[in-house]
Amino acid sequence: MKRTLITSALPYANGYLHLGHCAGAYLPADMYARFLRLSGEDVLYVCGSDEHGVAITIAADREKVHPKDIIDKYHKSNKAAFDKFGMSFNVYSRTSMPEHHETAREFFEDFLAKGILLEKEDEQFYDPEAKMFLPDRYVEGICPNCDSCGARGDQCDSCGAYYDQLELKQPKSLVSGKTPIVRKTIHWHFEFQQFQQFLEGYIEGHSGEWKDNVIQQSRSWLKQGLSERAITRDMDWGVKISGLNGVPEDKAVGKVLYVWFEAVLGYISATKEYFNRDNGSNNKDSENKGQWKIWWQNEDTDYIAFIGKDNIVFHTLLFPAMLHARGEGYILPANVPANEFLNLEGRKFSKSKNWSIDLRDFISDQPESHNIDALRYTLAMNSPETKDADFTWKDYQARNNNELSAILGNFVNRVFHFVHKNFDGKVPELTGDYRDFADNWIALCEALNKAGGNTSDEAIANVSDEIKAKFGDNDFLLLTSLWKGFHSAGSRYNKFRFRDAVTESMNAARAANKYFNDEAPWKASKTDPDSCAKTLFVCCQVVNSLSVLFAPIVPFASEKIRNMLNLKSYTGKPGELISNHWIDACLPELEEGAEINKPELLFIRVEDKFVEGQVARLGGS
Repeated sequence: MKRTLITSALPYANGYLHLGHCAGAYLPADMYARFLRLSGEDVLYVCGSDEHGVAITIAADREKVHPKDIIDKYHKSNKAAFDKFGMSFNVYSRTSMPEHHETAREFFEDFLAKGILLEKEDEQFYDPEAKMFLPDRYVEGICPNCDSCGARGDQCDSCGAYYDQLELKQPKSLVSGKTPIVRKTIHWHFEFQQFQQFLEGYIEGHSGEWKDNVIQQSRSWLKQGLSERAITRDMDWGVKISGLNGVPEDKAVGKVLYVWFEAVLGYISATKEYFNRDNGSNNKDSENKGQWKIWWQNEDTDYIAFIGKDNIVFHTLLFPAMLHARGEGYILPANVPANEFLNLEGRKFSKSKNWSIDLRDFISDQPESHNIDALRYTLAMNSPETKDADFTWKDYQARNNNELSAILGNFVNRVFHFVHKNFDGKVPELTGDYRDFADNWIALCEALNKAGGNTSDEAIANVSDEIKAKFGDNDFLLLTSLWKGFHSAGSRYNKFRFRDAVTESMNAARAANKYFNDEAPWKASKTDPDSCAKTLFVCCQVVNSLSVLFAPIVPFASEKIRNMLNLKSYTGKPGELISNHWIDACLPELEEGAEINKPELLFIRVEDKFVEGQVARLGGS
């Protein structure tokens, strides 16, 4: 069985997640994980909070609390928001866990023994008043590249340039507000340049396969030439290096691992935590603890790393170099489908300017599951896959009202109401000339799966006239549209084209509505009962199919549909399924005479007044 390891970038536990984060690295990964699980593949989806680094200590300074208070607060809040958003992580860990500190220290110690780390005396800004060395984010000044004010100590947010903090013009300490002095300090550096040739081969080996923006940004770094990077920082908060072999204790005082180095190792430590503590069995024996290795040290595992574009080089160059340097069979990312950024109402997300929508606030305002599904659908249809995209409240309203409600929800509601009114709330039995319809349906799907052609349309065109003759025009059009929906959406998921996968899914729902209208069962119920029963038999089966097709996108609605059908909840959550339900769902799976529960609305209209109120909240004090 194919095995797929999926990671999403670890969000900093220094603030609340906003919708831009969701669209970038989390929703696409969740849709992909659910799709693979529904396809019968073995999936481990790993994420967690990044809880070290300067971003955490700055937040703690601002709120006048200890860093642990900050990480506990935001980890708990963000995890709760993720849960309500429908994220299907196998594990959502923390880099403050013992497993993470142990893992990061092991990597450092191994690299030190191999001579990959260089002990070096550096010059760094020091604040005499605060009596501390200043990490990059504790210094601001004028960018040496574009002359923008308010540039951070290592990167300019205006032009995106990276530089050494000593290059910053007119530096100012964010602790005391004073101009810092330069002092010497000892740090260890990762000799990144040793892996230049290896990484060039790795990146070019994925050319034409990975997204162009990922390849080009990686090539740009390689073209400039890789250089050593500091791996430690003068801080108290983080993974300490004291007590490690090869590190003199007097030099280890006040030193922690730089967050760029240890944060990516959180994927590995989270996997260890999963098998050490959870895994659904609470089995803590040595065999179970070693299971993490089949996900990280086995060539039969595909590793897919979902990130935003600001994290590309850390996952295409730095992390692969670290994994390669460690050896021990560690696998490298098979793909890094990085997304661009999501804007809000035509402008960049900015919490300082109150131009943002936190996920927890959305859920607080609209806690109902149908609203969460509408958000997932809207973000998926505006996924910033190849360029920056935009979220607007008007689009959210239109997607909910005109697509989810008017197409998917409308079809399910019409079918179930008709069945309860005319067939005692049961899947109709096939009678008369339609007794063999289900068998013919199965034969059609088998023929489609075997038909030649490079596209689903070509496969449909190659179906024999003998098989076509067993169906009416409306039946053939719907069943082939349904098969195409699964085939095409699955192909798009596998190519990380999530917008297209969602579009293909909604096209199948459109075909289902057209079929109901064209068959006009309200007329056939009086003139041709056998045809009417066949039509509603087909429609009930298609409702079941749509519950699977839409499960990666709107899992709460899919679960409601399956509850109405009295079926197990297959929405791609961990541990739900081990067979390929994605392919099977094209077939008529419901038994004739199976009872259907009373219908309930899947989606509620979003009114203009609500949209106007949400837009008015943006940008205020």
